[in-house]
Amino acid sequence: MDTTESDLGLAIETIEALDEATRALAEVFDLEAVLQLIVDRVADLADARYAALGIADVNGRIERFITAGLTTDERAAIGPLPVGRGLLGLIIREGHAYRIPDISAHPHSHGFPPNHPPMRSLLGVPITVRGRPVGDLYLTDKQGRAEFSAADQRIVEIFARHAGIAIENARLHGRLAALQIVAERERIGRDLHDGVIQGLYAVGLSLEDVEHLVVDSPDEAVARVDAAIDAINRSIGEIREFVIGLRPAMTGAGLASGIAALADAMHLATTIDVETHIGASSAQLTRIGDSARHELLHLVREALSNIARHSRASRAHLQVDAVGDELRLEVRDNGVGFDPAAVASERHHGLVNMRERATAAGGRMEIDSRPGVGTQIVVHIPFEDEDTPT
Repeated sequence: MDTTESDLGLAIETIEALDEATRALAEVFDLEAVLQLIVDRVADLADARYAALGIADVNGRIERFITAGLTTDERAAIGPLPVGRGLLGLIIREGHAYRIPDISAHPHSHGFPPNHPPMRSLLGVPITVRGRPVGDLYLTDKQGRAEFSAADQRIVEIFARHAGIAIENARLHGRLAALQIVAERERIGRDLHDGVIQGLYAVGLSLEDVEHLVVDSPDEAVARVDAAIDAINRSIGEIREFVIGLRPAMTGAGLASGIAALADAMHLATTIDVETHIGASSAQLTRIGDSARHELLHLVREALSNIARHSRASRAHLQVDAVGDELRLEVRDNGVGFDPAAVASERHHGLVNMRERATAAGGRMEIDSRPGVGTQIVVHIPFEDEDTPT
């Protein structure tokens, strides 16, 4: 093989390694895992014995320093992490790449702390996203050569662009997850206050004068205690529904199995007979994306919870059908019903939550209810295109 063929083969190997490394970054959304993966992959790309990723605060002081090539004991022996002086600080301040053949000979070098392994060559590359600094990559001790090459710098600079995007994506995923947790906690708090807590408060009020009724009107005292026991049992059932609805397995369940599980949970927690009918095929159900499925399952839980708390129904029915290019979910009961126009939304968080979930799933919700007739809730969710990944 001549030199040209050898160089071409090396270039292809480098491109393939870069492609593999950037693909690996795209598959990870946990920030800590992303940071460590970046360091490990960049060391391999540039054949560096050691690599590090430094993240500095607004004052240029390093607040995170992730390494590759050092054992846990070696890291511990070095002592405190660098703060951003010397060559590390130079790269942070200047914001552009540096290739340095001998660290100790550079005028900005401050030397190494005790127990630090010897390092000679250095390649430093900043990570930026839309012109904003995110961190800096530091690679030392080019293996097999005296120093890093211009080709090494170029490949690391390309990788750094992907690394910046991966870091931003991981941070956004973390913030989104935190917001979802906060929103779910607020929703649970509203629902508990609207139902269980108010119900238990009413029980407490009804028992306040039982002590006197036992003497003056024992029959009424017994009736009050019996009613309180029934109310407490209903509250226990509602709390059980919340616990079952919060199980992580439900969010990952298929739509049909998730609805069946919610119906079974309601039947166990109450005296209401719950029927389910899934008219849509498995292939049609897979055309509802993960996010929409998640919202629909929570919407069904909300609807069943409202039936248990407010409807005084003896029967409930869940039905899922494919109608044209959309999924149709129906939840109905034979309870006392209500006048939707007379419902104050700020006092009935369940209905508000269901509408919001239907909208979040990309669909719409209709409510048909009249006093004495029962309630019917219908949700329409458009199918995703068959070639759209779910």
